[in-house]
Amino acid sequence: MVAASRGRSTLTLGRMVDVATIQRAWSWTGIDPIELVRENDFGNLTVKDSAGRYWRICPEELRCSVIADSEAEFDRLLASAEFRHDWEMVALCEEGRTRFGPLLPGRKYCLKIPAALGGGYDRNNLDTISLAELIGASGDMAKQIATLPDGTSVRLVVTK
Repeated sequence: MVAASRGRSTLTLGRMVDVATIQRAWSWTGIDPIELVRENDFGNLTVKDSAGRYWRICPEELRCSVIADSEAEFDRLLASAEFRHDWEMVALCEEGRTRFGPLLPGRKYCLKIPAALGGGYDRNNLDTISLAELIGASGDMAKQIATLPDGTSVRLVVTK
């Protein structure tokens, strides 16, 4: 269920990913999420925190960072063509739709190996995943590499 909120879509909590999932996966960054404001087809989220700041979670880059310190600043950011182009990820989402078809509810396109770990932004590295799993896994991986210097070799171990 999606509800309108000042021209932006707000995902009703508990549906596909909720604030608790974001908190568990990304709280180590300092985010104290209270509202999921936006999401795109690639699993990027815009999240409002308890201080009124807006954060972007970018799973493919294993990044969660403040993008605006207020609603007014966030509105100005949304008006930026550069931000909208980066947010919409049109070419990558089109490649995902071509390869996998339309997304099923609760699923997003993703990089099998995140770009932050050397994965390419290309069709051979694309897949789909549940949004909750994407947010959880990306937060876990990001935390594990957060203190490593750029260029450090890492070994990705997938367990079930």
